[in-house]
Amino acid sequence: MILFGHRFIESESFYHIDDISSIKKTPSNSLIYLDFSEENLDIIDHLVQNDIRFALYVKSIKEVIYAENLGASYIVLEHSLAKDAQKIANDYLFDAKILAHIESEDDIEELAYQGIDGAIFLKAIIKISS
Repeated sequence: MILFGHRFIESESFYHIDDISSIKKTPSNSLIYLDFSEENLDIIDHLVQNDIRFALYVKSIKEVIYAENLGASYIVLEHSLAKDAQKIANDYLFDAKILAHIESEDDIEELAYQGIDGAIFLKAIIKISS
């Protein structure tokens, strides 16, 4: 199980952007984080065309499928959706890893028993403004 933003485990940061110009404000080789939406498809296309790794925050199983097909490295979602998303990811052999948003260390054990690829604390997400 992968942990991002845990207080005792050093991990990569995710840089949350809202537009293509914000990418220039992130460190070289950053992992970009953005919300999945139809309005962000141009940003996603830019990331793919430039071989930039990215994570997509999704709100439904349909969006989980879209995120995998769009080439996301990580699919981030709420804890309540994680178990179903992980089953689908395992069944279809997704390349992307499923990450559940968590606020408490107490959630780690439950996610581990459910076989979720990883967890992300809000501390791991750095908001970049344009």
